[in-house]
Amino acid sequence: MASWRTPRTPRRTSGRPWRTRNGSTGPSSTPRPSSTSPSGCGADGASRRHAVPLTAALETFRRLGARPWTERARAESRAAGLDVTAPTPDALAELSPQQRQIVRLAARGLTNREIGEQLFLSPRTVGSHLYRSFPKLGITARAQLRDLIEG
Repeated sequence: MASWRTPRTPRRTSGRPWRTRNGSTGPSSTPRPSSTSPSGCGADGASRRHAVPLTAALETFRRLGARPWTERARAESRAAGLDVTAPTPDALAELSPQQRQIVRLAARGLTNREIGEQLFLSPRTVGSHLYRSFPKLGITARAQLRDLIEG
């Protein structure tokens, strides 16, 4: 009769680690960054080395209005340990250049007709631009433009 044997695990006779087919010792030998940040910058001083380019890139992307790249540069800067506080957004940053120009002229007290004459637009177009700009600026009246632009 055949006896039933339980499978035995191979016994380690030496203190050497196990080797895989390609000769590595497995996942424990894989070098890992000292932090879990996407950039791999950790406590080894790499963050100080990358601080200047990251800050410059963040400012460039902000200036260009490239939101996805700004967010990525901000995340990378945070991961590198840099203090990245979002600046207070300019009230006019959400407006198009045409809307910005019309809002500035309206804040000086010009009427839609006078603004239209300066910019070669109809008064109705000027009114439309102002109508679309007010919610973006968080205001409800034309009189609030002056306070917003000056302050």
